[in-house]
Amino acid sequence: MRPALAALPPALNTLSRMQGVLGIGNKESGYRYLVQTNPAETAKGFWQMETATHDDMWRNFIRYRPNLQAALLGILSGAKPEAARLVDRPIYAAAMCAVHTYRSPDALPAVNDAAGWASFWKRDYNTEGGAGVAAEAVPYFREAMEA
Repeated sequence: MRPALAALPPALNTLSRMQGVLGIGNKESGYRYLVQTNPAETAKGFWQMETATHDDMWRNFIRYRPNLQAALLGILSGAKPEAARLVDRPIYAAAMCAVHTYRSPDALPAVNDAAGWASFWKRDYNTEGGAGVAAEAVPYFREAMEA
């Protein structure tokens, strides 16, 4: 986690964001699965980012922020910024999760606010229509904050 955030612009390297990204990975995959067990799903990496989300972030957000683009390309060390890298480059996947939280119009929860991060995750990462339940996610974020 630290190498991913350290490689990004300083505004993204905060304790709250680190706790949130750790918690999102803990909730999404438990750091056990790099690809969905359901072949019909397209989520990839420990943070289970959808291919469409990855590609949209590059097309409509990252490409307009040269410092962010340079940081992510640096993490990739010459590899193309494709969704497949979310599986084989976990530092890149963590950085993309951090960028996803940065793209959100909502303020980050306070440091050590597991309930706040669970709500943020549900609203901004899992989405309101997703299967996740914020109240059930709180322990995953608390565990990440205590790690």
